[in-house]
Amino acid sequence: MKAPRNTLQRQLILEALREFEFHPTVEEVYLRVNKKYPTISKGTVYRNLRQLAEQGDIGAANLPNEQGRYENRSSRHYHFKCSNCNAIFDVNMEYVNDIDSLAEENNDFQIEEHDIVFKGICAECSTK
Repeated sequence: MKAPRNTLQRQLILEALREFEFHPTVEEVYLRVNKKYPTISKGTVYRNLRQLAEQGDIGAANLPNEQGRYENRSSRHYHFKCSNCNAIFDVNMEYVNDIDSLAEENNDFQIEEHDIVFKGICAECSTK
C-alpha cells in the first residue's frame, strides 16, 4: 500500500494524539483536532487514525466491549483496564510472542496475534 501523504490534517491528528495521557477514542481525538481545525470531519480523523495504525505509526488498542482506541505507542504491548474508573493503562512487561505457538499446540487453529487485557483496580482508585 502506498503511504498516505503527510497532510496538515494528519499532522494535527498526530499532535492531538500525543497530547493525550490515555488511550482516546476517535471521538475524543476528533473533538481535540476540531478545536484547532473546525472544518475537519470525523470521517477524516477516523480514516487517518486507521491508516496510521495500519502503517504502524501509532497503536490501536483493541479492548473487548470498547470503542476503538488509539495511542502514540506502536509496539506490541498489553493493557490494563480499571474496573472502577474504566481508565486504560499500558502494562509495563515484555510482550510474550511464544504464547501464540503454545495456544496453537493444543488447538486446531492458526493464531496471527493476541491481545491480553488485564482488569482490576488502578492505583488511583485503590487509594480512594
